[in-house]
Amino acid sequence: MTTPPPAPPGRPSPPPDGPPDGTDGTGSGAPAATATDDGTRLPRIVRAMAVIERAGNALPHPFWLFWILSALLAVISAILAAADVSVVSPSDHKTVTVQNLLSGDGLAMAVSTMIENFATFPPMATIVVVIMGVAVAERTGFLAALMRVGVSRVPASWVVFAVAFAGTVSHVASAAAYIILVPLGGLAFRAVGRSPILGVVVAYTSIASGYDASPVPTPNDAIFAGITTAAARIVGGDDAYVSPLSNWFFNIASSLLLALVITLVTKFVLSKRPDLDADPDADLEDLGALTLSARERSALRAAVLALLAALVVLVAVMVPQSSPLRGEGGSIVESPFLDGIAAVVALVFGLVGIVYGYRSGSVTSAGDIPKLMGRGIMQMAPVLVLFFAIAQFLAYFDWTHIGDVLAVRAAEALEQSGMPIVLVFLLILVLLTLVNVMVTSGSAMWAMCAPVLVPMLMLVSVPAETTQALFRIADSGSTAITPMSPYFVMALGFLQRYRKSAGIGTLASYTLPLALAMTVAWTALFLVWWAVGIPLGPGAPVR
Repeated sequence: MTTPPPAPPGRPSPPPDGPPDGTDGTGSGAPAATATDDGTRLPRIVRAMAVIERAGNALPHPFWLFWILSALLAVISAILAAADVSVVSPSDHKTVTVQNLLSGDGLAMAVSTMIENFATFPPMATIVVVIMGVAVAERTGFLAALMRVGVSRVPASWVVFAVAFAGTVSHVASAAAYIILVPLGGLAFRAVGRSPILGVVVAYTSIASGYDASPVPTPNDAIFAGITTAAARIVGGDDAYVSPLSNWFFNIASSLLLALVITLVTKFVLSKRPDLDADPDADLEDLGALTLSARERSALRAAVLALLAALVVLVAVMVPQSSPLRGEGGSIVESPFLDGIAAVVALVFGLVGIVYGYRSGSVTSAGDIPKLMGRGIMQMAPVLVLFFAIAQFLAYFDWTHIGDVLAVRAAEALEQSGMPIVLVFLLILVLLTLVNVMVTSGSAMWAMCAPVLVPMLMLVSVPAETTQALFRIADSGSTAITPMSPYFVMALGFLQRYRKSAGIGTLASYTLPLALAMTVAWTALFLVWWAVGIPLGPGAPVR
């Protein structure tokens, strides 16, 4: 479990740990997640959270998990190679035989390619470039100001939808979204006379269970696309490529749908609960935290104008058929623009962050900009360390050809079974959702599953982008209910501002109806998208 990042200036830091005695945090000594404050027994799935937490805590850090998987892969490759296991590759119709990673050739490959594996790992350069731009927008205060305005200037009847939609958009700030928006959700609800407890729950769940549904390109899009690209090349060759915008159209629709679902479930289910009042002695934060100073408002207006100007310039450059950013024959789908979309996103975020920073005073000289970028990279350091282990595992997986064997044999089994592809989708979704309860790192989970699922489904004519879209649903839905997420503990800390007795079971009982409804609705949207045949993103057909 990773440690939550420190809170930015002016924001309280989340509690680093849960109750030390393994109880529900009430001081009663009761086991975690077994009953609500009034003694009502929670549903079995919520009571199971304590069991999941204990089991998940027994897992090694994801860095070591991938080295353990690499060791298991080596043993399995030795067994399969001794049995002379092989398949006929559908890409070039050549026989592919499993290679022994424990052989001399395997050892030589592992040692000689270690640096190259890391340097050429598809998400590496992309995520570093994107983070440099996003870090400027975040650390100058632009993203926080935008969120504060987004949740404070709405009528009471729209506050749930506004906070929920802001949660899906806030993912561009990565982990900082939790630190900024969750407490703002409580303030926004209290400002319109509604329960701040409900505001914390809505904000947290919209971020956690809608994490992969941002209508704005995020660092996660670059990470997932890179891992999917590496997996697609197992059967698609080196020309296989998945763009960070490959699920963009689907993400836009998903964010709107999830915000609507959160609004409806909050209105017809959560609002009916009798336990939404804050403690009488709760330490309520000043509502002034929602408002911007005159200088911040001026800076935000200037930054938004800069954003609009940048978008106008991009459109103007892309409109001419002969634009140098278009591809052959004036194509936009296969073009330098989409090939370099990560750099474009970074430049746009960097621009608005610089404008906001100079106008607000958070940037005083040009020398501040690279410092902010460097701090953003520092925040990503744990992810980059994890990437080193993932890159080696994927390289070993590719070299041994076990991925080819699994993909071909699984695809053959699917074809022979005659199982409808929709049922296959649902089974994969259930499997990934269960894995996500234990392994809450999206990049780690996708790196483990993509090398099997992506090529397997490609062999039955399901594009890699479609498998990635399915993964997004599973990677998000159960996140709001699992105590394995470090941000679950963070959200619990914010909830305890309003109710000191709140424990793991309390928060899980609030988030469960939202998470279930969001997962069901999101799955239905995916199936409709598949049935109609709508592209998932630019140049990314769903089937």
